[in-house]
Amino acid sequence: MQTGAVMQYAEEALDYGVMGILVLMSVVTLWLFIERMMFYKSVRVEDYEHRDELELDLTDNIGIISAIGSNAPYVGLLGTVVGIMITFYTLGDVGAVDTKKIMTGLALALKATAMGLIVAIPAIVAYTIALRKVERILTKFDVMLEKKNS
Repeated sequence: MQTGAVMQYAEEALDYGVMGILVLMSVVTLWLFIERMMFYKSVRVEDYEHRDELELDLTDNIGIISAIGSNAPYVGLLGTVVGIMITFYTLGDVGAVDTKKIMTGLALALKATAMGLIVAIPAIVAYTIALRKVERILTKFDVMLEKKNS
């Protein structure tokens, strides 16, 4: 197999691999966010005797949303770094400096960073919204408990 064909395969594998992981991360985030919002709508604080039990149910799976939001930029950055390395390796192997080829390779590599940010920003927003809903429901529980005790 020629070096050019191997590098082409490496570029495609990197592109599909990184983009695939980022798409999977965004689908999981969306799925968990929708699931949490549906649960928050249906939760009845009256059904809980202890605040800790309620908090455990409310915070289930929101850590995953946070982890995705925190790590998506790093997945994108990894794709960018490896893409740039492949571009430079290909240029070094050919032995000629072709500005068009360099710019195209770098632009495609930076696409991974952009995708990482596109996944991370909504994930962090979703996490923040979910956390605020948790705080509101816990406050409702505390108010209900105060009324019951007075």
